Amino acid sequence: MRTTVLLVAALFAAAACSKESSSNGEIAAPVSSSAARGPEHEFEWGPAPAVFPPGAEMAVLQGDPSTSNEFTVRLRLPNGYRIPPHTHPTIENVTVISGTFLAGMGAQFNEASMDRFGQGEFISIPNNHAHYAMARGQTIVQVHAMGPFALTYVNPADLPHAAR
Repeated sequence: MRTTVLLVAALFAAAACSKESSSNGEIAAPVSSSAARGPEHEFEWGPAPAVFPPGAEMAVLQGDPSTSNEFTVRLRLPNGYRIPPHTHPTIENVTVISGTFLAGMGAQFNEASMDRFGQGEFISIPNNHAHYAMARGQTIVQVHAMGPFALTYVNPADLPHAAR
């Protein structure tokens, strides 16, 4: 049986790039004075939610990943970081901001079959399709999707202990 982890607002609050909050305790999206923000902008990073293997950092750029609306986050991954095979119930759109992002499709992690994506490259992963990823060098990716964000590991044993 697959283990599904639906991330709730509390998990994303810990990883939010903005310390601002509304009166009801929701995390507010960061406010920018310009329409576009380049990779040179320094975000406030925090640990990625516990559903991710330890070592990744996250910044929420737009929206609230725990709601049924679109959101945008950035993940900063250390060299060699791996995300085991998993699925999402919605389409996942990934843009590589810096570094090298390796991605493969399927239920088994197979480094030899992974495709390499560099800065500025884009990947759109269909909903409910098993996939996995790895960083070569420090890598930053931007993920844009519809919430609520959910991640289901193909192998339940891959769920990090902190998320159990």
